[in-house]
Amino acid sequence: MVPALILFALTYLLMLIFGKYRPYIALASGLIFVISGMLPLEQVLTSIDFNVILMIAGTMGLVALFTESKMPALLADLVMEKVPNVKWAVVALSLFAGVISAFVDNVATVLMVAPVALAICQKLKTNPVPFIIAVAVSSNLQGAATLVGDTTAIMLGSALDMSFLDFFWYQGKASIFFAVEIGALISAAILLVIFRKEKAPVEKAAARTQVTDLVPTWLLVATLVLLISASFIPQKPAETNGLICCALLLVGLVYTWVKKKNAAALVAPLKEIDFNTIGILLGLFLMIGGISARGVIDAAADLLAKAGGGNLFVLYTIIVWGSVLISAFIDNIPYVATMIPVIAGLATALNVDPTPLYFGLLSGATLGGNCTPIGASANITGIGILRKEGYEVKNKDFFKIGIPFTLAAVVPAYVYIWLVYGI
Repeated sequence: MVPALILFALTYLLMLIFGKYRPYIALASGLIFVISGMLPLEQVLTSIDFNVILMIAGTMGLVALFTESKMPALLADLVMEKVPNVKWAVVALSLFAGVISAFVDNVATVLMVAPVALAICQKLKTNPVPFIIAVAVSSNLQGAATLVGDTTAIMLGSALDMSFLDFFWYQGKASIFFAVEIGALISAAILLVIFRKEKAPVEKAAARTQVTDLVPTWLLVATLVLLISASFIPQKPAETNGLICCALLLVGLVYTWVKKKNAAALVAPLKEIDFNTIGILLGLFLMIGGISARGVIDAAADLLAKAGGGNLFVLYTIIVWGSVLISAFIDNIPYVATMIPVIAGLATALNVDPTPLYFGLLSGATLGGNCTPIGASANITGIGILRKEGYEVKNKDFFKIGIPFTLAAVVPAYVYIWLVYGI
């Protein structure tokens, strides 16, 4: 366990220090886990979340077609017509991303909203880095709002046999959806404070951008509808969402070939797939698989559980804030999967209602990834998009938005869940 933990910690430190080399650092560390035997060969494939990889590849290709059609530029024109200045443009895009993310995977949400954000920044001649970061953290926030918002929500819903409506009304009380939305409103206010100096007026376009082709837009809309629909299918293959995105990209490529009869036009969308981002995620998946196989995640869960000392409020507090801290550095899916049975056992031993502990786990683990630039797949994806556009995201740029945003979202959820379900 100790060597795995040291290698994991060293890797994260190097990734935070040497941002430009994150893909190589992550992949090298992942290979060390495999070669050293800390991640057994038979667990390599199961450690990789192919659903996320396929979703990124498929959606990035679709987004390339979407951008070429000039639809993002038109949407940017429409947003700019409704907001008075840059500050409100950031908040509007963040709220828009949050609404989508309550029903669609966070990574797909970032990939869909980012082109609009980039188009707005291009028209305003402003730095897109804070825009994309705000979109990414807002996408992560809403993952706990509904049963279909994030994999962790699906896992908890399955464990507690919760329906879609249970996330709105559970045990005769207003459920976790409202805890998340209170956090979302306060987080929006925090964004207004962070961007308070961005008062440059938004000049309305003399004429709206003309969209050259509506098919890519319909393909993205179809992606959205199919992803939402698939989330309601029980016991579906783990790679369902990724296969949907790749299948619709294939439809888009066939359409492009029929329309243009040009090999270069067919290859162009594939070139927009960000293999640096995929490389980082592959490395992280192998690292997390390695520390999981070595028992690090189990040990962390047991440590959190024992630290409560039998007091429900203390236990709840430790689970929420411990989950925030742990999820800032490791993927929340294996952590939540480990903690669900731990909480069930604790509740039985203490003879208490486990609901506040479960909801605290979900809110803390979902939002904790916003603390660091590599704490969530959506953050890594957003930073990858910026890198392709020629922008390097410094740690301080991310922390300046991610940390206050996380606190603004977690604190009200922490208070709400305890007041409603803990007392």
